[in-house]
Formats: sequence, C-alpha cells, structure tokens
Amino acid sequence: MAKKPLSPTYGGQAVIEGVMMRGRDNLAVAVRKNNGEIVVHQEPVSTLAKKYPVLKYPLLRGIVALGESFTVGMKVLMFSANQFVEEEDKPEVKLSPWEGFLMVGLALVMAILLFVVLPLMGRSLIGNIIDSSFWGNVFESVLRMLILVGYISAVSLLKDIQRVFAYHGAEHKTINAFEAKKELTVENVRQFTTFHPRCGTSFLLFVVVVSAVIFSFLHYESLLMRFVMRIALLPLVAGISYEIIRFTGRHQEFFLWKALSMPGYWLQKLTTREPDDQMLEVAITSLQTVLEADAAESSKEKKPSMASEGEASLAEKPALSNETTS
Repeated sequence: MAKKPLSPTYGGQAVIEGVMMRGRDNLAVAVRKNNGEIVVHQEPVSTLAKKYPVLKYPLLRGIVALGESFTVGMKVLMFSANQFVEEEDKPEVKLSPWEGFLMVGLALVMAILLFVVLPLMGRSLIGNIIDSSFWGNVFESVLRMLILVGYISAVSLLKDIQRVFAYHGAEHKTINAFEAKKELTVENVRQFTTFHPRCGTSFLLFVVVVSAVIFSFLHYESLLMRFVMRIALLPLVAGISYEIIRFTGRHQEFFLWKALSMPGYWLQKLTTREPDDQMLEVAITSLQTVLEADAAESSKEKKPSMASEGEASLAEKPALSNETTS
C-alpha cells in the first residue's frame, strides 16, 4: 500500500506587532498599526529544493530550510519595522536593503561570538583544570546551553520583546488550531497552547545538544582548529537538528518522541507569552491569507484551461502589494 503523502506544513514567526505565516507556495505577514488597522502583505515563495530536487534529501533540506527561513525572516522583519517608520511620515529613514544586509551580518557575527567563541574561550580558561578532551567538550556544551538560556532570559525582560513573544504565542496557538482542524476564530484559537514542537526555539535547543555530541568526537588542542571545525560542522549540526525536530513534530502521538520535545517546551516558556485577542486576530488574518493564496494556486494548477488570458498569477503580483483590513 502506498504511503499517504504528507500535507503541506504551515508555520511562521513573530515580527514587530505582527505575525508572518508561510505555506506551501505563499507567505503572508500581518501587522497591526497604531491606528488599529491590520496591514497584510502576501507574496509567493519559492525554494531551491523545487529547482534542485537533490536538496529535498535528509540533512540537505534542513540546511536549505534554515538559510531560507533566515532570509525570509529578516525580510518580513524589515517590512514590519517599515510600517511604523512610514506611520511617522519619515519615508527617508525607511530601512534599505543594504541596512537589512548589515543587520543580517551583525546578527551572524553576534551569534558566532556568543555561541562559538565565548564557549571556546571559557573552555580554554579552565584548560589547566580539565585536561580531558571529553570533559572539556562537556563543559563547553554546558556553557553554550547556559549562554542560550541566559540570553533568552535577558532579552525577555525588555518590554518590546515581550510583545514580540506574545505574538509568537499567537502564531503557535493559530497553527495548533489549524492542525486540529478547528475553525480559525479568536474564540477557538484562544483555547490552544502556546507550545509547538516544531518551533525555532526548540530547534536551537536541538542544535546545542547535537553539537555537543558531534563535537565530542573532535580532539584538537589548537584553539584555532577548534573554532574552524565548529564553524565548518555547523551545516551538519543544523541538518541533523532539523531532521530531529521534523520527525518528533510529526509523531507527537508516541510518548518517546513527545518526551524528546519536552525540553523545547520548557524553553518556549521563555520565548512565548499569552497573547491578547487582538494579537490572535492578527495571526489568524496572516494564516487565512496564506491558506486562500495556496488554495487559489492549487486551483490554477488543477484547472489551467479555465484561467482567463488576462488573469495575473500570484507570481506576477508585485513583491510588496499591501492590502489593509480593519
């Protein structure tokens, strides 16, 4: 008997006063402005895996997904930030692509400093106390975990970040309601949990654990070689972590895989907050926009002859076509 194909996986991320949702062929980001209106931007998305099928294989697909998620994430963050810049009638300070590129670069440098360089330096400082390569790797991994939890805990104290985390909770609740096949209303979505097993927060936790296992097989004495090898192996670590979170996220009915997701659940308590109804409305608007766009795309694929010659496809729409709903 043929294996039943998996339905498209929907997910997203929180942005400034809004939520981005991504589906099979489209993404949408909904942002609530200061005047109460919800600005919605929808556009088609593509993945390298469609052009190069080899990238759909395990490990490779995780690296591709991580890179594309990071790129799309920065783009929608800039879109949400620009909504409030425009609201202040200062278009001249609107974020440019170069500024976005600089933000991405700084974020990558900060991540490397915090989660690669700092743990390695900490390990070097206690090198005279722990001369075992194995226990040195254990200490480095524990330090990396503490840095991750400490960093998230520190930023969660900021008021603006707390609102982003509340929108993160709204995103999870909405996806959980959709996967439970509930009608997407504020009343229905409100009852669901802010935890989701495929969350990026859980992914970061798996990255730390998987890196601890892989790095334990490295026995370099040189600090430089340790740094180079950790950077070189990051794609492998990301690929394995992606496969784990993908598998456990789709098999939550089995107690063992559900238990494996529990540490991510605990960490998500730091990165999510209970959203209010207005935040839920924003998340629902974003997901409904994606679902409608994906449904329209599927309809065109099934009945290409019924489309009028003058009808524009989603791919022909401008990249930043704003639509406002109240």
